Amino acid sequence: MKRVAFTMKLHNGQLSEYKKRHDEIWPELVSLLKESGISNYSIFLNEEDNTLFGVLESSDETARENLANSPIMKKWWAYMKDIMDSNPDHSPVSTPLKEVFFMP
Repeated sequence: MKRVAFTMKLHNGQLSEYKKRHDEIWPELVSLLKESGISNYSIFLNEEDNTLFGVLESSDETARENLANSPIMKKWWAYMKDIMDSNPDHSPVSTPLKEVFFMP
């Protein structure tokens, strides 16, 4: 199982909308993530600068990397692009983080 961490950026004033959309996350997206080997997925917010910190566990790196090709994932990105920094393909601007310490 690989642990993956990354940051993203939420637009100012969009916390309640971001939270609402995730509280109402589409069941088909949850199924896709689980089928792709993703579990224990959390997103945290640094309220000082609106940086989102995501962390998840992945049992299938190839499947996780292929999520970008899924129509459901692309639809979610398009749905979220108005409230967070996004790339031209609507995927969130995401910075991978390197693990430097772990205490099991």
